Amino acid sequence: MRSTCIRRIQLLTLSLILCVAGVAAASDSINWRSYEEGMVLSKIEKKMVFLHFYADWCGFCRKMANTTFKDSTLIKYLNDNFIPIRVNTDNEPQTAGAYGVAGVPLNVFLTEVGEPVFSVPGYIATDPLMSMLKEVNGIKTGSLTLKSEKYAPVSCKP
Repeated sequence: MRSTCIRRIQLLTLSLILCVAGVAAASDSINWRSYEEGMVLSKIEKKMVFLHFYADWCGFCRKMANTTFKDSTLIKYLNDNFIPIRVNTDNEPQTAGAYGVAGVPLNVFLTEVGEPVFSVPGYIATDPLMSMLKEVNGIKTGSLTLKSEKYAPVSCKP
């Protein structure tokens, strides 16, 4: 019990340090977080989560990394409005399994408390991803309503 409490305090402290360091860093790349750190940070900052599952051997994952995730407008919007989390399915099979990842890339949108909103499998180009990010951010602010038939529902047990 005590070790669990200490572990949580350590994780929270690490998250806050990394958050401050992230603000000071230049925004020329996506500020990817680990799954554990990102989930804690999303609750602290009250931001929705963009969860990207990938594998090193995946061609479409590399394509997203080299094109979609290099767009400066997308980088700024994602860093400013979401907690971006990147999970390598080969290194973290338990996390991938909790979200039912059957193939990569898989992109999952979560509320700030970790509830799934929707997921989109496969490669996503910059413009469609930017539209999705804005639509999901609109759900949080109440300015848009999600057209659920456009996206795949997510069931998970994180």
